[in-house]
Amino acid sequence: MANTAFLFPGQGAQYVGMGHDLYERFPEARPRFEAAAALLGAGFTGRMFGAGQEAEDAEQYLKQTEVTQPALFVHSLAAMAVLEKHGVLPDMVAGHSLGEYSALAAAGAVSYEDGLRVVALRGRLMATAGDRRPGTMAAVLALDDAAIEAVCRDVSATDGLVVQPANFNAPGQVVISGDVEAVAQAMEHAIARGARRVVPLSVGGAFHSPLMEHAREGLAEALTTLTLRTPRCPVYLNVTAAPTTDPEAIRARLLEQLTAPVLWAQTLQRMQADGATRFVEVGAGSVLSGLVRRTLGRDVETATAGNAEELQTLIA
Repeated sequence: MANTAFLFPGQGAQYVGMGHDLYERFPEARPRFEAAAALLGAGFTGRMFGAGQEAEDAEQYLKQTEVTQPALFVHSLAAMAVLEKHGVLPDMVAGHSLGEYSALAAAGAVSYEDGLRVVALRGRLMATAGDRRPGTMAAVLALDDAAIEAVCRDVSATDGLVVQPANFNAPGQVVISGDVEAVAQAMEHAIARGARRVVPLSVGGAFHSPLMEHAREGLAEALTTLTLRTPRCPVYLNVTAAPTTDPEAIRARLLEQLTAPVLWAQTLQRMQADGATRFVEVGAGSVLSGLVRRTLGRDVETATAGNAEELQTLIA
């Protein structure tokens, strides 16, 4: 019975210096960073590592959508190279938003280089979409999903505004996304309906909402020509929260994911129902491990595999 799930983080997990310790300690990780430098420019990995930059400048650089997405992909796949070298492999995978591309590469559905090219393009397209139609996002805490969906419908029914749930992260933690005014109104309505707290997020656009529609054509073209193979383990998709090994289903859902909500809590629940007893977060940060515990309970086994010490512990 499948029992180990690998999870891959999305935007918000990045940090200055990410990956540098992997590059220094693990020879098997270095080709991932070197390939990124070849594809994205010689300075890309140096700026990921924070080399020669003031801390604040480096942080602001990494926050740019067109930088954040490939940086997270490179970091996760560098960590994955170390795990693969030592025979630590998943029985199933999933990734949060951008992390879905990392999960697909980790499962062998897409090559590292092809995945990185598409991720870099996706980041640029989403950044441009955010510039063309500015939007924002906010986290709504301690309000049930149905109430949040109703709030979004009510606000979107007036004045041509758009707001919708973007990330169902965990029970009682949903992120909404849309026009700036619509998100502001939805935050007020959510508090009025009993939300304990609403938190505006510092993001470059209204991700996973119709405001990303401008990026669809370019991403569709890239996905049409992307070589997708049958993954070596099931991939649980953001749009459906269900597993698949069908390359054409994956291709279609990757495009839908651009404007559709990420069903993350539902994905974790489905993975557990399908036999997952251990969840390993591969890449930057520990956000997803926290969401596992919030969704499935604090007794569920979790591990993080993002820095050299964590990887050394796992492969030992």
